[in-house]
Amino acid sequence: MIGDTDAQSHVVGVVLLLGLTVVALGGLTAVVGSVVDGHTATADETRVANTFETAFRPVEQTGQRTARVRFTDGRLTTVERELRVLNDSGVQRAVPIDAMVYESGDNRVRFLGGSVVRGTQGNAWLETDLPVTATRDDTAVIVGAPLVNASGGTVSGTGGVTAGIRQNISHERERLPTDNYSVAIETETPRPFAEYFQRVGATTQVRDIDGDGVQSVVASFPGQRTLYLVRHDMRTEVSHG
Repeated sequence: MIGDTDAQSHVVGVVLLLGLTVVALGGLTAVVGSVVDGHTATADETRVANTFETAFRPVEQTGQRTARVRFTDGRLTTVERELRVLNDSGVQRAVPIDAMVYESGDNRVRFLGGSVVRGTQGNAWLETDLPVTATRDDTAVIVGAPLVNASGGTVSGTGGVTAGIRQNISHERERLPTDNYSVAIETETPRPFAEYFQRVGATTQVRDIDGDGVQSVVASFPGQRTLYLVRHDMRTEVSHG
């Protein structure tokens, strides 16, 4: 015969077991929710990066272009960035290229300087190469400078967002006389830019040129070279829908 004490212990044991089960299920729900959110964020990042790669090709295009960027959560905005051409005397040209940025939590995708960049400061990579290169005979440097030149505000939201992007692209080429040149691009993710410049034969350093808190990757090309600066003005309009 089970006494009152044993019965009470049994009831308490069942209650504790049910409580632990509820806690475990709650933790499992939280984990599942985090995994789902993580997959959604990654899918958004991939989708935006693919759209940027397709829509932002100013070096190859001229005239009017339209595209739509879709994401579940986050915001699409522009930030101020400059590309600079320097010689031993200092800055010779400063081009306000700016950057188109998608961000959602820790996920980032940027169109900057003609390249699509993914990832955060400590873990970022270039999806596409920069339009900056040196000729094989080491006599010239060609610097493509895509200007976002955006009008319109930030587009943001949750539960499904579509941003319209309209461009009207034109080009202007300038030849700078033979000299010792460096090219500097402002960025919060300097490592992948430095790695690219090193692949095309430049030496690099990272420094804040104008004291605004944003570092630049400064790529120096050895020897006396002619520099061709090609501005690709995108005249971008960003809007909802």
